[in-house]
Amino acid sequence: MRNLLLVFSLILFSPLVVTSFSPSLNDDVLGLIVFKADVKDPGGKLSSWNEDDNTPCKWYGVKCNPRSNRVSDLVLDGCGLSGKLGRGLLRLQFLRKLSLARNNLTGILSFNLAQLPNIRVLDLSDNGFSGLIPSDFFSQCGPLRSVSLAHNKFSGMIPESLSSCSMLASLNFSGNQFSGVLASGLWSFPGLRSLDLSDNMLEGKIPKLIEGLNNLRALNLRKNQFTGEIPQEIGYCLLLRFIDLSENSLSGWLPSTMQNLALCSSLVLRKNGFVGEVPNWIGEMRSLETLDLSANRFSGEFPDLIGKLQLLKILNVSNNALTGSLPEPMGISLNLLVFDISHNYLTGNFPSWIFNHGFEQVLLSDNKLSGSIDIAIDDSSLGNSRKKLLILDVSQNKLSGVIPSSVGDFSNLNFLNMASNSFRGSIPADILQLKTLGVLDLSENQLNGSIPSEIGGAISLKELRLERNFLGGNIPSTIKDCSSLMVLSLAHNAITGSIPASLAKLSYLQIVDFSFNKLTGTLPKQLANLVRLQSFNISENQLQGELPAGGFFNTIAPSSISGNPSLCGAAVHKSCPTVLPKPLVLNPNSTDDAPGISPQSFHHGKKILSISALIAISAAAAIVIGVVAITVLNFRVRSSTSNSAVALTFSGGNEFSHSPTGDGDSGKLVMFSGDPNFSTGTQALLNKDCELGRGGFGTVYRTLLRDGRSVAIKKLTASSLVKSQDDFEREIKKLGRLRHDNLVALDGYYWTPSLQLLIYEFVSGGNLYKHLHETCAGNSLSWNERFNIILGAAKGLAYLHLKNTIHYNLKSSNILIDSSGEPKVADYGLARLLPMLDRYILSSKIQSALGYMAPEFACKTVKITEKCDVYGFGVLVLEIVTGKRPVEYMDDDVVVLCDMVRGALEEGRVEECVDSRLERAFPMDETIPVMKLGLICTSQVPSNRPDMAEVVNILELIRCPSESQDESNF
Repeated sequence: MRNLLLVFSLILFSPLVVTSFSPSLNDDVLGLIVFKADVKDPGGKLSSWNEDDNTPCKWYGVKCNPRSNRVSDLVLDGCGLSGKLGRGLLRLQFLRKLSLARNNLTGILSFNLAQLPNIRVLDLSDNGFSGLIPSDFFSQCGPLRSVSLAHNKFSGMIPESLSSCSMLASLNFSGNQFSGVLASGLWSFPGLRSLDLSDNMLEGKIPKLIEGLNNLRALNLRKNQFTGEIPQEIGYCLLLRFIDLSENSLSGWLPSTMQNLALCSSLVLRKNGFVGEVPNWIGEMRSLETLDLSANRFSGEFPDLIGKLQLLKILNVSNNALTGSLPEPMGISLNLLVFDISHNYLTGNFPSWIFNHGFEQVLLSDNKLSGSIDIAIDDSSLGNSRKKLLILDVSQNKLSGVIPSSVGDFSNLNFLNMASNSFRGSIPADILQLKTLGVLDLSENQLNGSIPSEIGGAISLKELRLERNFLGGNIPSTIKDCSSLMVLSLAHNAITGSIPASLAKLSYLQIVDFSFNKLTGTLPKQLANLVRLQSFNISENQLQGELPAGGFFNTIAPSSISGNPSLCGAAVHKSCPTVLPKPLVLNPNSTDDAPGISPQSFHHGKKILSISALIAISAAAAIVIGVVAITVLNFRVRSSTSNSAVALTFSGGNEFSHSPTGDGDSGKLVMFSGDPNFSTGTQALLNKDCELGRGGFGTVYRTLLRDGRSVAIKKLTASSLVKSQDDFEREIKKLGRLRHDNLVALDGYYWTPSLQLLIYEFVSGGNLYKHLHETCAGNSLSWNERFNIILGAAKGLAYLHLKNTIHYNLKSSNILIDSSGEPKVADYGLARLLPMLDRYILSSKIQSALGYMAPEFACKTVKITEKCDVYGFGVLVLEIVTGKRPVEYMDDDVVVLCDMVRGALEEGRVEECVDSRLERAFPMDETIPVMKLGLICTSQVPSNRPDMAEVVNILELIRCPSESQDESNF
């Protein structure tokens, strides 16, 4: 096979050899086999192509001329081919049609059509071709009838040689990056029927030469940078049926000659700068089915023309400056489906005839319409209307009255927006039972009553907005049945009761706003399992107790929970009270002998407690005293810290004392890379607005150096446990000397006895936890990205261990991702700042790493070594591959990730553990070995775990060999 391909190559690149071969050797077979060798065919579409065949006429995608038996058509659309276009195709000298659309082909075009002298149809659309089109590509294209290079990455100017294609009937260059002014020759194709140059960066004016395109049926110049007016000459292209000039910078009045375009069925001019009144002569374009004049500067009264356009299906005049009232229903086309007049200045009463017309979409928002909405429920004409209406938007008007329950009769309604009006009364339960409803917005009205329990009937609901009304009552537990819900906003009402635990079942929730209500009770712990949560605002309520631990709630903004004085947790800077055992209460009037207490214990009506009871009470008292003492100490430390922090402002570093001794009034700032050069300004260094997150060892803020570079500043919270200044600086300088591509660099520190700051490089891509657990499926990490993160983190840890540094606090939130996707290990070595490596103190500081901690932390006799990091790394590996947290809390169960994967491996179903968001787009010969490596790293016996250097070597062996380099272009 290789020898045969070598012969093919010689034939292709040596004309002397070609002329010496026997004519019986089929050039088409040779050319197609070499073409096949240059591409990848994952779907096996070209498996029937066999070099031993005498003719390719029966091959997949190949068609031959029955007279000459030579290849005339090669059509391989949507075959999943990738790679480059090889020169083999140039052997097909009788080829008339070449169509390779909807593949993954790449590279540049380095040949010209003169080498395919009979080509009539060329379709390379929907691929990844790039670069400039050679200036002579179209130099000899006389037979060419149709060419499509749409939806690639071509750039530069459209070559002037295109004007040589005098027989062109169809030209499609849409969806590329072409720029510059169009050559005049492009407007002189007398046979051109379709011209599509949309979605590029072309500029200049539309020339008057357009009149030369007198056979043109479709003109699409959408989304370019054309300027000036539409030339009058466009009215001479009498056969035009489709015109789209939208999203340009065109201006002026519409040319009156356009009324001559009697065959035009679609006129789309949105997002330009056209002015004046909407001309009445548009009513003479009787074939119009789509009229889109939106987002321009048209003014004057609503045009009285739609009654003449009896074929009209879509009317969009939104985002203009139209005034007056809506037209009467008489004469409106019965074919009209989309009626969009939103964002104008229209007045008058709401047109009730809207509901009798059979529209699919009615958009009247942002006008000045008034009155109530009246739906005649006994009108026989409503039958079809109820089934047709999909979208109703009457928001931002001056409508009043009650919302009619008959809106619920529109059984296919998908979008209902009645926000920003003056509707009153209760929410009709019938609306909430619409099974197709996806968006319901009734916000900013005067609605009262409670949210109907029928809300559970809206099973397709994705967005529910009821904020800024006068709603009361509880949040109905039936909301759990809205399983698709993504946005839930009930803010600024008078809703009472607790937040239902069933809310945690809404796994797609992203935005929740319950602020400014009267909610009470505690927050359900299960809310921490809402992995897609991006915002959860419960400010200004009466909630109490501890915030949920984990997930989004580890980094929740303080402003989202403010105004709840009884809430506690790190995010509100308030410790939760210790849960004490209930006090022992003895009833002196009881006649029953309590176990362990004799009747003689009572004397003269006074209680004489047993020894065990006294011990219990003494222990409880000691705990209370300890809690009070620690609280006072923390208060003093925080006060001192706050006083020290007040001086730290962005003023060029002048507020930092460089005194070698730290005292209460001044501190020592050291930058390992030179002067601090903090950016000037008034914002405090530890301003909450700059807060990035909180961890076991402190809070992290972001600030700028004078050169514009961002840095991250960690304020340590272990102030009372930190060593002396000398010991602190000795340890920090050791960490400052650690430099590796997969470590977050420590750039400096600030010291006072009551405040210690660590200055790190800023990593912009966020942490791994958010990438794994707080993104939707479409934005989740690919397998390649996950493997690179695993390998990079392993290299960073291996380097730390080489430098005799143990991380102690490894978890996904301490793996940061930089702008290029590379992982960087953060928070390493901070445990060395504690006065002694007491595992119980350490465990309390990094309790957020639950699930990552090696079992030896629970045993005093086992030494803490680098193998603890290896254990945490193993858990991290399983978390990355499965997309699941180390510990998942269910309603009545706790799932430990290591145990789950180990059980699945033993039962032969480990493939089921791979993150479903990868959608099988991963190599099993990598994922399964990586999971097995993770399980080995989490062995209960430390000596059975590999060291990190071995882990790096194993991962590099698991990595599949890189794909061979692509063949060079042509």
